[in-house]
Amino acid sequence: MGFAVSICGVQSIHSLCYNPEVRLKKKDRLAGVLENEAEGKKYAEHAVRKFVRNRAPEIMPSINFFFADPTRN
Repeated sequence: MGFAVSICGVQSIHSLCYNPEVRLKKKDRLAGVLENEAEGKKYAEHAVRKFVRNRAPEIMPSINFFFADPTRN
């Protein structure tokens, strides 16, 4: 139970600090809808997404290779 609450808390803090759509200051909220494409692109193209972009979508490549190897009898 504590683990689930901590994950929820970390996700909430992350969204509050890094999401460009969340504005905590009143001055920022008064601006309305911002068309800041560069900030949105920076948020969407984070380091993890850049790291896995050119990799095969496999969780455990060695196990997948072991069971999919046609030369194995």
